[in-house]
Amino acid sequence: MASKVFVGNLNFNTGREELESLFAQVGKPRDVFMPNDRETGRPRGFAFVEFETEDEASQARSEEHTSELQSHHD
Repeated sequence: MASKVFVGNLNFNTGREELESLFAQVGKPRDVFMPNDRETGRPRGFAFVEFETEDEASQARSEEHTSELQSHHD
């Protein structure tokens, strides 16, 4: 069963490919959803990464992968 991981505090310049590459270290991301603001079209600074299994999602949550990404405050 697929499982999603919330990734917050992303730099507004972080792209889908960067997230896919980062989380590929723990499993194959099935989908990466990065919502944009409806009015401005700018990224909202968070994403959802979906994995094939709960085990991959759990490993992604336990790893500090997102520390490799710049926060939107940088």
